[in-house]
Amino acid sequence: MTRRAPVPYALRTVLFTAVGAALALAAHAQGAGNVYVSSEKDNKLYVFDTQGERTGAIDVCKRPRDMSFSADGKQILVICGDSNEMGLIDLATAKMTGALPLGDSPEMFDLSPDGKTAYVSIEDENLMAAYDLASKKPLFEVKTGGEPEGVLVTPNGKTAYVTSEVANVVHVIDLGTKKVTKNIQVGKRPRRFVLSPDGAELWVTNELDATVSVVDTKTHTEKQKIKFTVKGMREADITPVGMTLSPDGQRMWVGLGKANHVAEVDVATKAVKNLVLVGKRAWGLTMHPNGKTLYVTNGLSDDMTLIDAASAKALRTVPAGRVPHTVLVSR
Repeated sequence: MTRRAPVPYALRTVLFTAVGAALALAAHAQGAGNVYVSSEKDNKLYVFDTQGERTGAIDVCKRPRDMSFSADGKQILVICGDSNEMGLIDLATAKMTGALPLGDSPEMFDLSPDGKTAYVSIEDENLMAAYDLASKKPLFEVKTGGEPEGVLVTPNGKTAYVTSEVANVVHVIDLGTKKVTKNIQVGKRPRRFVLSPDGAELWVTNELDATVSVVDTKTHTEKQKIKFTVKGMREADITPVGMTLSPDGQRMWVGLGKANHVAEVDVATKAVKNLVLVGKRAWGLTMHPNGKTLYVTNGLSDDMTLIDAASAKALRTVPAGRVPHTVLVSR
């Protein structure tokens, strides 16, 4: 048998280093992007890699809540409830470089399809306000029921849906006429929205009756309620708020708030498939664009849980600042 000559130690070190670097580069490419979490009490956006390791922090305005990427992907827009403004975060420098003044206690927002207009729920003034992002000027306001929160603009840019937590309705707002055209009765204290991929259904979380309302967008009527139960939990502790849809449109993930679980729901059958234990008050949710990892912010345990979507199992939970609110994943 012919023996191979031993590889010199120095060469082995170079080879192992090169192989390790290549593997690390491949892993980075597979999990490309960052995860951003707004911390209401720290006035920061915390930055993580997609595996949940914290890599940085960005100082922002006071009480950062809802967030979205700008249309060109170069900025994060963040609503700040205590400083009544929208912070503009430059991703290249990881700094807040400007702000857009808003009304009293802004809560959530959505962008027009072209990314030029922000539609913001102004909680303490009971209205939805539209702002031009380029000029940073208000455009118009539409009165709503008490404590508006969720805002969703349809893909054609013609309609905005806004929840009223006090009135227990979803307002249908015609953005052309700038008027409410219908109020859809849903559950108690409606909070957030997700639109189905075909646009036929609007899903609405109802925080105070442990349900999600499924609204027919053609008739603008509630056609079904999905009820959540968690073994060992009182109904009053099951408080759905955040939702996110899987990239293939087949699964809806719903944060159950004080029940400390996330529910996986089959979109076609409306059946609850899995419940995943996470941290305290599961609130904000978002899915990695590849559909493999779900990120959940837990507002009362000050952390974020990463869930393997395929197995519906929690992978790890990591500190995410005081009162984490919203989570974003860059592509």
